[in-house]
Amino acid sequence: MKIMLLVSSMHAGGAERVAATLANAWALRGDSVTLVPTFTHKGTCFYPLSDDVELVWLADSLGGAGACAGLRKLRALRRLVRARRPGVIISFLTNVNVMTLLATVGMKIPVIACERTNPAASVNVGRLLGWLRRVTYPWASMVTVQAQGSVAALRGMVPRIRALGVIANPLPPELPDRALASRLRDARGRCRLVAMGRLVPAKRFDDLVRAFAGLAGDFPDWDLVVWGEGPEREALTSQVRQEGLEDRVFLPGRTARPWDELAAAHAFALVSSVEGFPNVLLEAMALGLPCLARDCPSGPREMTRDGQDALLIPPAGQDALALGLRRLLGDEALRDSLARRAAASVRQRYGLPSVLSSWDELMAQAGVAHGKAS
Repeated sequence: MKIMLLVSSMHAGGAERVAATLANAWALRGDSVTLVPTFTHKGTCFYPLSDDVELVWLADSLGGAGACAGLRKLRALRRLVRARRPGVIISFLTNVNVMTLLATVGMKIPVIACERTNPAASVNVGRLLGWLRRVTYPWASMVTVQAQGSVAALRGMVPRIRALGVIANPLPPELPDRALASRLRDARGRCRLVAMGRLVPAKRFDDLVRAFAGLAGDFPDWDLVVWGEGPEREALTSQVRQEGLEDRVFLPGRTARPWDELAAAHAFALVSSVEGFPNVLLEAMALGLPCLARDCPSGPREMTRDGQDALLIPPAGQDALALGLRRLLGDEALRDSLARRAAASVRQRYGLPSVLSSWDELMAQAGVAHGKAS
């Protein structure tokens, strides 16, 4: 099968990592895969790609000055599709989806347009792009979201979508198998509750700090570490100082080794007000971390099997968060049980073989003939 996979860039982002993972996996099984970053300026590929994946930077085909950049990209992409004659085009991100559907009008090539966030909470879709999405998405053979919780929102925004599927992110195949039933304390005899993500209001790290502050005296051997960087750093730092927890709550910034930091922790919390498909929760569960997650739209309920594999708490409310944290930090047997179930469950459901099988089913539903050469 000839697959063309389009994504905005190949920087260190979640969509880019999934694109690289899928491209490598499809190439490994013998598919012909062309990966096309569509950003106007050529960049670098952060994630490793198989030598069997053809990497084509659309920027190399844009030519010099003349027509506006958007029109030149449409023309360049249409030329590229005609030259490669893929059996299916898969595009990631709203702006790339719209461009792909416009560039392939009348070409009779199945296009699968993939939303990468919860549409109800996206801040990157302005009025014009939203209008173009409503116009073009009905042209797609299939539109996908990452979680069932995003389906209704997208249906409301684009009611004439031909087919709407749900396809989860795969676990990275290189994710180490470090699932542990019981975790040793660190060298100082302490336990670590970890959160991870961009320091922005939607992640609600202020709620987590507040809840931990209320429990810190009852759990003197636990610390809170929030990994990430963003515009809320100053406010969070001030909050920690006001709570007098500088020696118990830490904001070390970004880490180049997120899996190592998760594997060294003793529990994980995701307290966002909204998510699309929180990869960090998926990876924490796969690494055998006992997790607490707010039942926010969308992702956590599906990923935790309605709370079977993690503590799933109501989507809002400081009291529920405090009660959930108290239960998680205070019950070692519960943590061991959650760790075992979480690792086994998500590795089976979100492992690459399972997700590739789901992609095959989705492509068949979109009218893609396996082995199609043009």
